[in-house]
Parts: sequence; C-alpha cells; structure tokens
Amino acid sequence: MLRFDFVTLRLFVAIADEGRLTAAAEREHLALAAVSKRVSDLETLVGTELLYRRPRGVELTPAGRAFLHHARRILEDVARLQAELSEYGEGVRGHVRIHSNTSAIIAFLPQDLSAFAMEYPQIKIDLQERTSSEAITAVRDGVADIGIFASHVAADELEVRPYRRDQLVLVTPHDHPLAVHDKLYLHQAAEYDFVGLQQDASLQSLLHEQASQAGRTLRMRIQVRSFDAICRMIHYGMGIGVLPQRTLYRDLNDLKLRMIPLADDWATRELVIGMRHYAALPVVARHLVDHLLTSTGAIGETP
Repeated sequence: MLRFDFVTLRLFVAIADEGRLTAAAEREHLALAAVSKRVSDLETLVGTELLYRRPRGVELTPAGRAFLHHARRILEDVARLQAELSEYGEGVRGHVRIHSNTSAIIAFLPQDLSAFAMEYPQIKIDLQERTSSEAITAVRDGVADIGIFASHVAADELEVRPYRRDQLVLVTPHDHPLAVHDKLYLHQAAEYDFVGLQQDASLQSLLHEQASQAGRTLRMRIQVRSFDAICRMIHYGMGIGVLPQRTLYRDLNDLKLRMIPLADDWATRELVIGMRHYAALPVVARHLVDHLLTSTGAIGETP
C-alpha cells in the first residue's frame, strides 16, 4: 500500500498552485534541495513522473493531475477531522447531521430532539428542512447522517426504520360546502380548487398519484412552499388543501379553518428514518436513531 506523509502532500499542492519549485519551497518554508528530493522520492514511490520540468517552471503530467485531485481531498478531509475533533476539546462529544421533511420537523422532532439534547447535552445536532426526496439524496450522498421522510418515497439504497405516523386531513374555510362532513375521501373533494405545495414535495406527488388512481385530477389553483402559506391561502378563500393533522395545532382557530380527516387508507402516512447502514453510523448518530425509535409515540411504542 502506498504511504504518503502530509508534508509531501501539502508540498505537491503548493507546487501545482505556484508552478515553480522555488516558489513552492518558499511557501512551505523548505529548502529547494529538500523539495527536489521529496518530489523525486514521491515519483519513485508512485512509479511514474508527476511533473514535467520546463525551463520556466513545472507542469503536471496526467498522473500528476490525478495525484493532485486526491491530495487535495485528503488534506480537506484531514482539515475537517481536525475541526470535528476540536469540538471534543470544547465539550462537544459528537455531531449528527439530519435532513428531514417539514411534517416531522413541525409535528415530532421538536419534542424528540429536545429530550435527546437533555440526555446528551454535548452532542451537536445539525437539522436541515428538506423535501423527502432531498433528504433521501442527502443521506445517499453522505451529506446527512440520517434522513426522516415519507415512506412512500422510494429509498431503495437506504436502510429504513419506522418512526411516526401522521394523518392527512382536508383543510377548508369554516364556511366551505365540505366543512359539514366528519370524514371524506379525496375524490369527493376533487371538484374544488386546491392550494398545494410545490411539485417537488412528496405530499404533492402522493395526492396527484392517488387522485389519478381514483380517476380524478386535482385542480391546483396555487402552489406555495410552506404549510403556513397553504393555511393562509385557504383562510382567504383561495381553495382547499390537504395537510398532516399534527401540523395544524395553531392555525385552525387563528384562521378559522375546518379540519376533515381523509378516509382513504393511504391518508395514514408513515414517516421513516433512513440511513445508509445503521451499523456504520458514528456512535453518536446511532444514539440519536435509538432515541427517536423509542420516543413516546414512535411506531411500535405505547403513546
């Protein structure tokens, strides 16, 4: 296995940046003879030339460009490692990155993460609000440690665990013709104008898919980016909408809205926790997953 020291890696990056051995030696505070020796030893180690020697400097060979790419990545990883380890010295014992859809952030994560923070005050949590599809992509690409998203969104490459359930409800103005019902199927509301989320939202895709299977098309009059915006549009008579029940705790009375549970089987929606591999998660991330899965109200637990 090839072995490289960090001084040589930094030196090679400096040579590539400066284009001259002399300038790289000055930048790295090394003697020119020591720089030449390190470059020669490095080329011997990899078994090929990494630099073309020119009268006015040096130029990377194709192998040199490949080596530079990996050298930069290694040095960046080391810098990130140093930054993360420095947090331990400051009392932070770990760092977990979560990307979650809006439903979980509004309805469940505030209390669950608050309880976790009380138990593990030295673990830092980085929470980002994303659509379900974006959360899945972030976990798959290593941008997030765990994602929380709707189970109907395909996440074939991830390991998933059931987290919570939310009930989808139809939201109308209090004086709307549908407001007299105690329960409705989505297709029964399809003749009215809807206010919905942007097309990339998993909830929006689910509604269109289910309406299509029932032989109906939803008339989307307005599409916005937040649940609050949907509620305000409904309040002012711009249409009706479908939202998770647990996200409406403050808007029903303030905006005089009516909430009608959807009777469709799919309207009881499951939220899941996704990760690339549970066993490969950092210890602090596994602690958080375990906490979320055993939180009061989590699927399989007694509320």
